[in-house]
Amino acid sequence: MTIQAQLVDIHHRQIRSVNLSVEDGQISKIEEIASDSSLPYLLPGFIDAHVHVESSMLVPSEFARLAVVHGTVATISDPHEIANVCGMEGVEYMIANGKQVSFHFFFGAPSCVPATPFETAGGEINAQDIEKLMSRSEILYLAEMMNWPGTVNRDPIVMEKIEISKKYDKPIDGHAPGLMGELAEKYVSAGPSTDHECFTYEEGLGKIKLGMKISIREGSAAKNFEALIDLIDEYPEMIMFCSDDKHPDNLAISHINELAARAVAKGKDVFDVLKAACLNPIQHYSLPVGRLHEGDQADFILVKDLEKFDVLATYIQGQKVAEDGKTLIPRIKNEVINNFHTSLKKSEDFRISAHGTKVRIIEAMDGQLITPEIEGEILVQNGFAESNPEKDILKITVVNRYEDASPAVAFIKNFGLKSGAIASSVGHDSHNIIAVGVDDESICRAVNLLIEAKGGISAVSGEKEEVLPLPVGGIMSPEDGYQVAEAYTRIDRMAKEMGSSLNSPFMTLSFMALLVIPDLKLSDKGLFDGKRFEFTDVFL
Repeated sequence: MTIQAQLVDIHHRQIRSVNLSVEDGQISKIEEIASDSSLPYLLPGFIDAHVHVESSMLVPSEFARLAVVHGTVATISDPHEIANVCGMEGVEYMIANGKQVSFHFFFGAPSCVPATPFETAGGEINAQDIEKLMSRSEILYLAEMMNWPGTVNRDPIVMEKIEISKKYDKPIDGHAPGLMGELAEKYVSAGPSTDHECFTYEEGLGKIKLGMKISIREGSAAKNFEALIDLIDEYPEMIMFCSDDKHPDNLAISHINELAARAVAKGKDVFDVLKAACLNPIQHYSLPVGRLHEGDQADFILVKDLEKFDVLATYIQGQKVAEDGKTLIPRIKNEVINNFHTSLKKSEDFRISAHGTKVRIIEAMDGQLITPEIEGEILVQNGFAESNPEKDILKITVVNRYEDASPAVAFIKNFGLKSGAIASSVGHDSHNIIAVGVDDESICRAVNLLIEAKGGISAVSGEKEEVLPLPVGGIMSPEDGYQVAEAYTRIDRMAKEMGSSLNSPFMTLSFMALLVIPDLKLSDKGLFDGKRFEFTDVFL
């Protein structure tokens, strides 16, 4: 196979017209020809430098089918979510499923499963498991070390996992939201070498100066591109792009190509942008992905221009896997594994006795994972605390899905629902059921829909009900990715019709039990202060 195109040589910062020959999945020859500006541009493929494939609600084989359309050839994939549900069996599932399609899934060893001792998870990855995973060639790094207090304070269990990674000379991914100054120095000196959690320019700059690579994140919930993109001007070698968590409707539309286009539109140097989008992850993680050199694997994309990066074709190991907006990766039969053992609930289970009217409230932030603690007044009826929809103060609950237990209940602001409830068993990190609603009956119905389906997302309002089943671990669907995206779009629309003004209400909901992100979150065991790393009272 020979392709004529304008090769974008990122390393030498030049563009030249070439004939590129491919034999047996490798680039056999690159021959320069007379300049021809009418030819498409030839680039290395895009790489997502940090993503939880599970958050797309798709198994890896289906994620790949959608991602290649946008020129993505590889992902640095943390199987942390399925590990929290199914332990090592979940990690093995992701590796095996991903191997069945033409795509580069580079998995890490989940470092924090369970993420904290303050919630109920379905699986555990201990130091012995880390050792087993790190000894395998398909595990390339230690996935995000979210236990930053343990890292800073040199907790023996945390440090054992880090030392195992160092023994195998494999990178350690960081996760240190808001850490600056002395705390950041202590964290970085322990070993983490990347961070995707920066939400200010100053934080990103400080970590770069400590030697960290910064993955600029733009996902379905957390959006840090605008705050961080100017870092690329001075530090193009230290920047990568990632999505972290991307819902199926968004993945059907765009991926890393969108970040490249937005960066160029803001006047960033195209070679710097492509270095971040295509090459820096290869160098940092020592990925076996082609860089458009003779002898490399034939991993590359053809794009129409260097502004919008509309992808004409994607090749992985010499095989064309996408063309003109259509995936060429065939569907496979996807197996189902799960861990879901709770019984149906009653509306009385979501009552909370009132100890006054003033409460601590989780403030959901559109486009951010941080949730400030605010104060507000709830309604009290017959001795029970109730939602106050007029002030947008709603009940939130987390229900243990691994065993029968009383739900944890608290209050949240900014979901905006005027009726009904929404629920999700995609609930980082332990993936218990999270629901937000205006009344106990609606919350109970939304939760029970998911218990009956053994996982998914749901919305109820009056007589109307919608549910998207996610039977793989209660967090992924084995079905066609494009059909899942359409189903998700319908239920997302319903949540917005119920009053939510959030850009992605279900993605935002999924992070309301993520205890490692400050300030205030809810686990299945109670309301949690993420700054002090301890439980706190709902009532003031």
